[in-house]
Amino acid sequence: MPINGESAGFETQGPRIVRVTVPATSANLGPGFDTAGLALGMRDSIEFERLPQGEVRISIHGEGEDTLPRDDSHLVVRAYHQACEAFGFPVTGLRLDATNRIPQARGMGSSAEAITAGVTAAMALNGRDLDRATRDAIFDVAARIEGHPDNVAPAVYGNMTVSWNFDAAHEVPSREADAPGVLLANGSGARFPGASRPFSAGYHTQVYEVSPRINAWIFIPDYELSTERARQALPAQVPYQDALLNVSRVALLPAALGGLCGEDTNSILFSATADRLHQDYRAPLMEPSASLMRRLRAFGYASMISGAGPCVICVHDGDDTSNIARVVSQALESGHWRMEHLPIDTQGVLAETIA
Repeated sequence: MPINGESAGFETQGPRIVRVTVPATSANLGPGFDTAGLALGMRDSIEFERLPQGEVRISIHGEGEDTLPRDDSHLVVRAYHQACEAFGFPVTGLRLDATNRIPQARGMGSSAEAITAGVTAAMALNGRDLDRATRDAIFDVAARIEGHPDNVAPAVYGNMTVSWNFDAAHEVPSREADAPGVLLANGSGARFPGASRPFSAGYHTQVYEVSPRINAWIFIPDYELSTERARQALPAQVPYQDALLNVSRVALLPAALGGLCGEDTNSILFSATADRLHQDYRAPLMEPSASLMRRLRAFGYASMISGAGPCVICVHDGDDTSNIARVVSQALESGHWRMEHLPIDTQGVLAETIA
């Protein structure tokens, strides 16, 4: 996919002020470590205004207003500048007015939101509508900035996503003597039979629609956990049976969340959210979260650590808010947790012209 402005035919004229909103996301979804993601109905909203190059003005309201930087080190600004360079757009200054609802360092995709917002703003301020081709370009650049695609994908597209990194040079076997070969030059992708265009190396995602009957509850604690610390807790190798369990369960997620399991949806959701690759290893870093997750699962609710934690997410076919709140009443009454009942976001990132 070309991302240079000239080769992609992008124009550099566009509105002066745009508003971008990005949903919160939950990654891993139990067994889908570093691959599965879900968009949630909680959004950050940022107003962007083009300023002369070098100028940066930032206002922040809500989450992170006391901790996030107000200069060009802000992740949204850095993502915007990197996107302008990638797309071949002029690099301008920015005014940001951010209203943040997504908690920071809690496993709800706050960094993916910031990156997606900045990359989308580059497109929107240069007059690009958010059609599928534009979203694909936003995903490509945002995932490379983030370094992994599992939170970026649902932030861009909405619904549930499963993402992967296609390494053509390693995944496509050496050419047989009588085969034409599918590898492109320099391992940049592959051309498959019947495909309308080459399949590029790098990050890709598949979007799965989520049933409107699926509800999500996020349990947000009053403590943080960095993704780096959570990743350091993971082992270099895992037992074969643990890997097998995760492979079998992650394959159930699209059907369970898509409402394709009829009256068995909640029982299959429970099985589909089991994990042995990451949650147990990270539990000592966030024991209150692990304990809350275990209690919900003890009552039959499909619950998981959200992303790298420490938030906990529960998904269920139908609204069972009162019973779920009763199960975790002790945690909620402690004052260390708050519960958000959220729909699944089906739209992904949105942008509108203000002026």
